[in-house]
Amino acid sequence: MGAIEAHNLKIAYGDRAIVSDLSIALETGKVTALIGPNGSGKSTVLRTLARLLQPKTGAVYLNGHNIAKLPAKTLARQLAMLPQSPDIPSGITVWELIGYGRYPHRSLLQGFSPKDKAAMEWALEITGLEPLRDRWLDTLSGGERQRAWIALALAQQTQVLLLDEPTTFLDIRHQLDVLSLVRNLNRDYGITVGWVLHDLNQAIAYSDCAILFRSGEAIAQGSATEVMTPENILKVFGVQMTVIPHPITGLPTCLPAELGSNAPISSQP
Repeated sequence: MGAIEAHNLKIAYGDRAIVSDLSIALETGKVTALIGPNGSGKSTVLRTLARLLQPKTGAVYLNGHNIAKLPAKTLARQLAMLPQSPDIPSGITVWELIGYGRYPHRSLLQGFSPKDKAAMEWALEITGLEPLRDRWLDTLSGGERQRAWIALALAQQTQVLLLDEPTTFLDIRHQLDVLSLVRNLNRDYGITVGWVLHDLNQAIAYSDCAILFRSGEAIAQGSATEVMTPENILKVFGVQMTVIPHPITGLPTCLPAELGSNAPISSQP
């Protein structure tokens, strides 16, 4: 059973259907990348998995429970969602931001308990933000802010983490920092991760599984190395690619074919 399973989803904005009949799963303890061109529905699907959008038909199950029937705090104790480019609150420190992650575990008027503070300290430590705990959030670099938002999600102490394009607007160093952080969280703590990524090679390198989307349909889903074939990439993106082993890791690496080339597309072992 997947940590999250979606069955026969139909998702629409008003009269405009985004997804017609989608069934996918995020495997427990795995990192799954949702990949596809702009407008393919991947971010919409991720938001639906987090119950930020309500499907017209179908259902999403979290650890076997229909999320539509779960109380909000119960859901927030099990699943954390980091949206794309979250708004930056003004006048708030890193420590205060992370504190928001403890609200699902507290009553309205309750202060931070020793357990809350321990969770916040752990989130600071695991994201490497201890030196920045008292810094104003809006004074941080893009990479530091992204780690702060991840720390907020970690303070919720959930076993499922969803991230919508977490590397957007980051330079390559900070992209790799965020990708490595999330991958290590998965490996060290068994957190199930679902994330929307655009870079095909990053998706392969940092994910166990992949789901390829085109026009609201899952064209392929399975292990990242099996899904990311030249044939699937051409079908989804309309771009000819060749796939070769990375010279160091041996992982499949996607390279665009020469423009105008009539060379056949092949996947080398």
